[in-house]
Amino acid sequence: QVQLVESGGGLVQAGDSLSLSCAASGRTFSSNIMAWFRQVPGKVREFVATISRGGANPAYAGAVKGRFTISRDNAKNTVYLQMNSLRPDDTAVYYCAAGPDYSTMSQTYDYWGQGTQVTVSS
Repeated sequence: QVQLVESGGGLVQAGDSLSLSCAASGRTFSSNIMAWFRQVPGKVREFVATISRGGANPAYAGAVKGRFTISRDNAKNTVYLQMNSLRPDDTAVYYCAAGPDYSTMSQTYDYWGQGTQVTVSS
């Protein structure tokens, strides 16, 4: 069992940066693949980034590659998403997720946080 809590969302202007954190409970954090997804009303949950158990092999959606960075600190049971050069179309609820497989598909992740709202104004 894994519990995830996101934090760091807020309202920013286009071009600004924002850092999200996802804190996990227990000592099983390092056994999970971690990922970030985002979702807007009426749309399916969209892949953003994922990272392997040891923190290697990050992967990004094309829309965020070069602007966002995913990282994890297993000692702190935390995964991060550093977002730079934010655009209005980055506006969404951002969710962190944990699962057994390295994947860009939301169906492969077993645990989800409640989400944190990111709003980027133009």
